[in-house]
Amino acid sequence: MTTPSIGQLLDSTVPMARTLKLEYLETTPDRAVLRLPDQPDYHNHVGGPHAGAMFTLAESASGCIVLAAFGDQLSRAVPLAVNAEIAYKKLAMGEVTATAVLGRPATEVVAELDGGGRPEFPVTVEITRADGAVTGVMTVTWTLRPNS
Repeated sequence: MTTPSIGQLLDSTVPMARTLKLEYLETTPDRAVLRLPDQPDYHNHVGGPHAGAMFTLAESASGCIVLAAFGDQLSRAVPLAVNAEIAYKKLAMGEVTATAVLGRPATEVVAELDGGGRPEFPVTVEITRADGAVTGVMTVTWTLRPNS
């Protein structure tokens, strides 16, 4: 039996990500890179990706890095998004890509969990269009909530 990839895991547990047909380009504990293909069904009034679709793309990228970095902790804690903030910087057109990175070392987060805490940690996500211009920046604060 093979272990599902992070993308397969997200698609199977988060139907919204599957609905948007997100592409999982890289999902490691160091960074997650997801792409939202250009799809007319998810366009806004100016023909680019809708803000809600870009929010979902970025939040999904943050979730992928959390799963990649803390997947070995799922038997004792559940990852939950605590809050998210997004800034739309430039007009996005066509496909967009989200790149997520952890804001705290994973070892530090796990040490806090080991000590009986409920660690919180930020994940920063940049959304870029095909020409490399940053169209948005999101910060999602996550927690690992202990199961007991």
